[in-house]
Amino acid sequence: QVQLVESGGGSVQAGGSLTLSCAASGSTNSPTCMGWFRQSPGKEREWVASRTSHGTARYADSVKGRFTISQDNARNILQMTSLNTEDTAMYYCAASLRQYECYAGSQGSWAYWGQGTQVAVAS
Repeated sequence: QVQLVESGGGSVQAGGSLTLSCAASGSTNSPTCMGWFRQSPGKEREWVASRTSHGTARYADSVKGRFTISQDNARNILQMTSLNTEDTAMYYCAASLRQYECYAGSQGSWAYWGQGTQVAVAS
């Protein structure tokens, strides 16, 4: 089992930046793929970004060039810049022991999920 705990959410003005962090623990097998999803009220959960343990990163078109996913030891980091109101959502960290999910995005079967951290962007 892998436990994921997110932190770093909050409120920010449009154009600002936030950094989300996801601490992974609990398994002798490190996740092969780490990702971020988000969900706004009334909308489906949306894949945001993912990164393999080898460093290959992929991004949704809506965040490409503004968000960066990285890893710091056992933490999955999402740096968000140039935030706009459409980025307001609950952000979830996800993990998989397979690389497949990193390329499948929302179509993958992500085995592990965090509880989420709220991001609110004010205009």
